[in-house]
Amino acid sequence: MAFTRRRMLAGAAAATTVAAPAVAQQSGEVRWRLASSFPKSLPILFNAAENLARRVDQLTKGRFKIQVFAAGEIVGGLQVLDAVGAGTIECGHSATFYYTGKDKALAFDTGLPFGLNSRQHIAWMMQGGGLELLRPLFARFGIVQFPLGNTGCQMGGWFRKEINGVADLSGLKMRIPGIGGEILSRMGVVPQTIAAGDIYSALERGTIDAVEWVGPADDERLGFQKVARYYYSPGWWDCGPQISLYINDKAWAALPDDFKAAIETASAESTMLMLAQYDTQNMAALRRLVGAGVQLRSFPRDVMEAAFKAADAYYREEAARNAEFRRIYEPWTRFRDEIQQWFRIAELNYDVFAHTQKR
Repeated sequence: MAFTRRRMLAGAAAATTVAAPAVAQQSGEVRWRLASSFPKSLPILFNAAENLARRVDQLTKGRFKIQVFAAGEIVGGLQVLDAVGAGTIECGHSATFYYTGKDKALAFDTGLPFGLNSRQHIAWMMQGGGLELLRPLFARFGIVQFPLGNTGCQMGGWFRKEINGVADLSGLKMRIPGIGGEILSRMGVVPQTIAAGDIYSALERGTIDAVEWVGPADDERLGFQKVARYYYSPGWWDCGPQISLYINDKAWAALPDDFKAAIETASAESTMLMLAQYDTQNMAALRRLVGAGVQLRSFPRDVMEAAFKAADAYYREEAARNAEFRRIYEPWTRFRDEIQQWFRIAELNYDVFAHTQKR
């Protein structure tokens, strides 16, 4: 976010050893810093921001450079949205469900439990009015937002003990952020929000009993299989979750149009690349995990049905008390019902047949 009037906040400058960037130069070059919520040990997630920076550099012929920092290098993994909104950094890469304590409506950016799958979510954001609905909400936090990645449907997580029914969730301490955690709390779970770099140690020490993260490609790298035996699916709370690019609104306004176009192009490319990487890497990682003794399980039907009912009740209650949530929820619901009907006719029909045939 290059604009000449900008000054680094004194507190932020004192809190980090990273040198403040040259934000704008007389030559017309721009230098930004991007803070990620993800560590370098998760390359698909972290590299989405690196891919963005590389493509922006290419598209602007080196006139616009973005330096990417991992979680904790400038700000903590769960502080990215605040840092961008305050102008401490120009931009950030994070999952918006980390910040639903500010407003539950922010969850629509990442995606709601039992909501849209990855393709449906991208369609809503780019063609179904999602960006237009979300932009006024992000403006309250001083941010312009773009999709920057999608993981596809995630796994349901790692559990120390087998889950045979809803009763087994009572008192279970689970790392799960956002509205998914709130829905599970209605089923007896005690949700915890923990940044990526701290999850393994919490599970190893027994501070938590279960953890959801993303899927096999990432979970294998974090080593959850070493401290929990049961691996569940599906991650109904993350059925097509989007990761987002946050840009400080003043810095965005100061960019020339060709630099803005480079950001939009690079973020769209990086979104599709992340989804392709997860789709191509997850199965091989899952085979390795199962080969190493991991017990693959599906959530029992009574757990899924109870969660579905709890989610539906939660949305109705939140829409009744939160005008901003209701403003987005009503058109989002209409879009969901329409696109899921189409997927049922074509995509689901094909998938059910193809996946039941012997090869």
